[in-house]
Amino acid sequence: MSDALCLLTAAEAARLIRRKDLSPVELVRAALDRAERLQPVLNCFITLCPERALDEARAAEAALMRGESPGMLHGLPLTVKDLVNTAGVRTTFGTVPFRDNVPAEDAVAVARLRGQGAILIGKTTTPEFGAKSMTDSPLFGHTRNPWDLDRTCGGSSGGAAAATAAGITALAIATDGGGSTRIPAACNGVVGFKQSMGAVPHSQALDAIGNQTYVTPTTRTVADTRLMMAAMSGPHPSDPWSLGAPATDYLPAAVPPESLRGKRVRYCAAPPGKPVDADVRRAFEAALERLARLGAEVEPFDGAGLDVEPIWRVINHTVWRARYLPLIEQAPDAYSASLRRQIESAAQFSAVEYQEAMFARTAIYRKVQALFLQADLLAMPTISRTALPLGTDIFDSIPIDGREYGDIRAHWYPWTMLFNLTGNPAISVPCGRGQDGMPIGLQLVGRCHADLDLLFAAEAFERAGPPLEKPIVPDRLPG
Repeated sequence: MSDALCLLTAAEAARLIRRKDLSPVELVRAALDRAERLQPVLNCFITLCPERALDEARAAEAALMRGESPGMLHGLPLTVKDLVNTAGVRTTFGTVPFRDNVPAEDAVAVARLRGQGAILIGKTTTPEFGAKSMTDSPLFGHTRNPWDLDRTCGGSSGGAAAATAAGITALAIATDGGGSTRIPAACNGVVGFKQSMGAVPHSQALDAIGNQTYVTPTTRTVADTRLMMAAMSGPHPSDPWSLGAPATDYLPAAVPPESLRGKRVRYCAAPPGKPVDADVRRAFEAALERLARLGAEVEPFDGAGLDVEPIWRVINHTVWRARYLPLIEQAPDAYSASLRRQIESAAQFSAVEYQEAMFARTAIYRKVQALFLQADLLAMPTISRTALPLGTDIFDSIPIDGREYGDIRAHWYPWTMLFNLTGNPAISVPCGRGQDGMPIGLQLVGRCHADLDLLFAAEAFERAGPPLEKPIVPDRLPG
């Protein structure tokens, strides 16, 4: 019975709690029990906080019994990626030197979810400072994919996606600086949403003006993503991009039935010269057919000039070098060789090259917005092949249809970094499985600040597909 509770959607669980048909204590205890049972298998948590979570669940239940009006997430268990500050619960950034770091306050997104009644049960794994698309670190080892324990769960929000896919909680806070929510969502068969710049305030961004990183939801359904956005979104003085963001009601009574009818969907499988695995291409073509059946006008677009990885790398790695090089110099042996190599690589970029990359970012932003003069949505595969083998590093080659490619960022997820730079909302939703049994993701992209329209379209796509599949996770590692 406890596992069945964990597999409820957040929207379903919230309704049961409001009707007093489900106890917050029962739901939180079920999530904690499943987390503790699967942690030796998946290794998706850095910290669990059962005592605090159960205390909050008991308080939530008592409030209901007193007749107090519940928040929209009242009594629902929540996980938070270990890059995001949580008051009184350690936030390690996936690193050994910060293993005992305990923030004094919640990040704004966390505070808002907790303010609506969500209950933190634990912090999910991330590579050091979220610096790669696989989730491993000297602090905790490797996080495994619940669909295949010998595959990576992706990254950098790999722990969030793995825990969500495995049915531990329905709600997770992730982050996304170049695809870190959408990549693991595709790898694990869940929903990963990167909202428009400023839709959810990012109170930990050091460069709030030039920011390209986002605090984001990860869920199993698009409806639950809307629920999280309803709680997380809105202006806050810590984030200048949030101050002009339009107010949005993410919780209408029902998704409009015509969400995709007449919508102009422009698609591109890959930027010119980039590979796409045959399984992914087949799933993508089937997804386009589903969009067309729902009434969308589906036409291709030319992806020329949208290969942004070199630009993203100059901007992103110089930011990382400024932030993390002083820490690495203090204790170089405490950090992985992979992280050190990434930080060292940014030494080659001059201040002029950084500014040129920022000019290029603006040009690409304008190019993408011009696409939306003839489109309501863009569609492409989230990643070019299914999850890579466990232990793959960002500097390894990537096999796609029997050929090795030498740059994982440029060849595995060429479409995710683009929308970090432009600020457009982008969502990864499951759209099938490969012959290896692993999930495949479709990325849909909307106009800036048209987040709700994008979520409605994604939900219509989701509902028109087969029932949600769930991985069967063993209680112990083989052997």
